[in-house]
Amino acid sequence: MYVFYEDDGSFKAGNILSETDTSLQVESESGKRSKIKRANTLFNFAAPEPAALMREAAALAEDIDLAFLWECAPQEEFDAPVLAADYFGHAPSAVEQAALLMRLHGAPVYFHRRGKGHYRPAPPDILQAALAALEKKQRQAEQQQTWVDAMAQGTLPEEIGQMAESLLVRPDKNTMQWKALDAACARLQKSPDRLLLELGAWPNALALHKQRFLAVNFPRGVGFPDISLPAVTQELPLADAEIYSIDDVTTTEIDDALSVTRLPDGRVRVGIHVAAPGLAVTRGSDLDKLARQRLSTVYMPGDKIPMQPDSVIQTFSLDAGREVPALSLYVTADPATGEIIASDTRVERIVVRENLRHNQLDTQVTEAALADPDAPLPYGHWLRPLWQLAQSLSAQREIIRGKPENNSRVEYSFYLDGDPDNPDTPVRLVPRQRNAPLDRMVAEYMILANNLWGGLLHQHGVPGIYRSQQAGRVRMSTQALPHEAIGVPQYAWSTSPLRRYVDLVNQWQLIAAVENGVSARLVAPFKPKDADLFAIIGAFDAQYAAWADFQNAMERYWCLRWLRQQNISRSVAHVLRDDLVRLGNAPLVTRVGGLPELERGAAVEIDIMGMDELALELDCRYLGPA
Repeated sequence: MYVFYEDDGSFKAGNILSETDTSLQVESESGKRSKIKRANTLFNFAAPEPAALMREAAALAEDIDLAFLWECAPQEEFDAPVLAADYFGHAPSAVEQAALLMRLHGAPVYFHRRGKGHYRPAPPDILQAALAALEKKQRQAEQQQTWVDAMAQGTLPEEIGQMAESLLVRPDKNTMQWKALDAACARLQKSPDRLLLELGAWPNALALHKQRFLAVNFPRGVGFPDISLPAVTQELPLADAEIYSIDDVTTTEIDDALSVTRLPDGRVRVGIHVAAPGLAVTRGSDLDKLARQRLSTVYMPGDKIPMQPDSVIQTFSLDAGREVPALSLYVTADPATGEIIASDTRVERIVVRENLRHNQLDTQVTEAALADPDAPLPYGHWLRPLWQLAQSLSAQREIIRGKPENNSRVEYSFYLDGDPDNPDTPVRLVPRQRNAPLDRMVAEYMILANNLWGGLLHQHGVPGIYRSQQAGRVRMSTQALPHEAIGVPQYAWSTSPLRRYVDLVNQWQLIAAVENGVSARLVAPFKPKDADLFAIIGAFDAQYAAWADFQNAMERYWCLRWLRQQNISRSVAHVLRDDLVRLGNAPLVTRVGGLPELERGAAVEIDIMGMDELALELDCRYLGPA
């Protein structure tokens, strides 16, 4: 004797080995034995064998017209064997009973299950709605399959292309477009971004990199709303100093400049002058809200996304030949020893005589020329005393650090001679030594300002945002803690308020300290323990890292383009660790297949076999020692 029963939501048939009042021991066609509850059995039968019954019933079930069956069924709950007798017009066989049960069970749209072998036909209105939904789902499935087939054949469906950006950045995985893209990626074994790029959703990898970054971080675009800039109403004294700025040729946000005066006693008086947008962009203003959203200027080769609107930059940038407000730190020091005799901070107007550029001066301003008072040197009367004091200040920091700074690595400036959105634009990589005198000099005075201004805030009890390093851990906080790597007792970013929000915040606090002295902590924009300062630190750390990651990615992209444009297929590289090397002719780090275990710094020759501008990777192999 055989039994037809339900198990885990499906129908099965088997040979009865034994039975009790509550259960049966059943053997399946495969020989597996199972114990089933009697409550799950539907009917017993003597023929055909279970395997034949299941096969014949499945075939017969396919021939049963569901619409006709629904019309024949009672309108109330019914027992399946009763309907089977009516449908077939005679006492149903085991195969016919099984077939009807399979058809009923497999059509929940038409028939609602009410218990073992009991069903109820769906009400007409519910049935029509369900059938319409099924038809819609079928059409959607067919449409999705059409899209999948098109993408597999190398064609981008318009509906997928229109949503390409959102499919990568913030995909709704319930949409037909995403399901089709996901299925196509699975079929072709490709990632969504690579498949969409190959299908032409973006003209090139550069466009994809940029658009993905903008979609995530600037979904409303990079422009600024039209907000008027308040005028600076304070009567500020005009500085009497010979002031110059030193920047890269591409710099348009000129934040800082320097001046120096030789004093009769051999000392020097150095001025560190920083643009003062904090006089007009005040806490809580609309302009502040814009800057706080961005937190920093985003840099990339050939382009940038400024933190401040053009109106702020044009008004406060230290462009040569015009009076501009500045926060100035004047330091009286012994240039031979680096001893700081006195310091004074002022809010004033300055006039920068000239905006000097690294690329025009670096080859002329050498250590030898600076050391020889008779050597020809542009702006020598201004550079030599600044250089002498900068060297002494650096030596003092080295004593605190316990070791000299490693400035031997060559860095590169990226110059694009054309449209930064066109990957065929020629790119130039111009090497620049980190320890070039102009670089070291400017860096030293910015460190001095950030150190002394951080101390000024701490002295007046005015909270600021500090960057510290202790036990190798770099972090930002509101505490004036030492920065061991730099070798200063405190370090508060303050010299780039046009392009970094932390510096703007610290400038507000510094202006309050300068103007109010000991009572500054009571009137400063941020009071002690202000929770908003901690919120700014948290947001800045995350966003500044994201901006840096994007800049690194774009520099890596243009390094690959440079290699391609220069037709470089072989290069010397230097080992960093394991199989990681840095190219000797470009600021690019890559892994090299087959690289043996070598010491750090070892020079090797590598073969560049290919590159991936989407993954930003080189395919390299080791050739041998260089």
